[in-house]
Amino acid sequence: MTSPNPGPEGERIRSTLPIVFSVIIIDLIGFGIVIPILPAYTKDLGASAATLGILLATHAALQFIFAPIWGRLSDRIGRRPVMLVTIAGTSAALLLLGLAESIMGLFVARLLSGLFSANISVATAYVADVTAESERTRWMGMVGASFGIGFILGPALGGLLHPFGSGVPAFAAAGLAAANFIWAAFSLTEPERHAEQARSRGGLRAVLQDKVVARLCITNLVFTIGVAQLESTFFYWMNDQFNYNVREVAFILVGMAVVMASIQGGGIRPLVARLGEKRMLVSGLLFMAMAFPIIPWVHTVGLLMIPLALSALGRAIAQPPMTSLVSMRGEAAGRGELMGVFQSSAALARIFGPLVAGVLYDFSAPGPFYLAALLFAVGAALSMGLASTDAGQDEGPGDVAEPQAR
Repeated sequence: MTSPNPGPEGERIRSTLPIVFSVIIIDLIGFGIVIPILPAYTKDLGASAATLGILLATHAALQFIFAPIWGRLSDRIGRRPVMLVTIAGTSAALLLLGLAESIMGLFVARLLSGLFSANISVATAYVADVTAESERTRWMGMVGASFGIGFILGPALGGLLHPFGSGVPAFAAAGLAAANFIWAAFSLTEPERHAEQARSRGGLRAVLQDKVVARLCITNLVFTIGVAQLESTFFYWMNDQFNYNVREVAFILVGMAVVMASIQGGGIRPLVARLGEKRMLVSGLLFMAMAFPIIPWVHTVGLLMIPLALSALGRAIAQPPMTSLVSMRGEAAGRGELMGVFQSSAALARIFGPLVAGVLYDFSAPGPFYLAALLFAVGAALSMGLASTDAGQDEGPGDVAEPQAR
């Protein structure tokens, strides 16, 4: 593996990381805006939670297909052009979402959004390209913080702007994405190419031959299905149990995102130094496994904040080490495809997760929370199996191992 250039050129390229983080934030704003608005919209139209699950799944299906494609393309032609195309496409998709006046219009907008927001794999590959392995989890924590900021701003924009019109929040997000495109077009620098010509890792099957990558992808899959149980049904739960409206639900989600962003933005470095990536991952999943079964048993909003805060803490410390460990596998020339496969595992979960959550909620409202707890426990057990495997020392197919700094 080739380490990033530590000299002035490397510093100059790392100075463009704020642009990459802004890409992630805008993508997550577009995703987060939908969380409080789309359930309310479908419920107003008389649609069931299962119908909402299908609508959410269409977005994830396109992410599942295109995350490896964008990643592989960025390995071949460069990170910068792929990111520019996908940022512009995200802006267009959000504009269409704002203009949509029917369920069919929402489906079209969400399909395009899923296609272009699959660029998260390219953004994480860019971060890995320009950071050293010893600092990788710290910077992946910043990626996680960008997710958190997007989740803060997305539901907040959705809740604040929804009274002015159902399309207004999406228009605002589309404008942010357009501004992001202009900034990136002038400022985003292509990372140093680590080979004369980027080499594909050989597709999904070849990537998953690396047992560490395969285990982490399965962990990411069950983790994301668990998270989807809350995201897909939380508005229904709060509306049915406490008669909360879109704005009130949005600000609870904002509070959870603040917890996640605060930890990932400043607390990851000391945590990884003390615990290491694998212990962080296991601990985070166990926190979530403990928090979710409590939610259906709490009958006041004040007390509900305790398990929700615990679940936000768990999510904050589980995600960065997963991404970091995957990014350390293999050569930089194929990193885009590698990260694309990893992101596809989450996208696959978002296809089935909302569908399962919707059907289960219609059958028994507490069901999604119990299922999520079980999935997080499974993810923790899978992660414990990584205890004897160091991502920086165990060689993947065709890799040259480097010692991993702690």
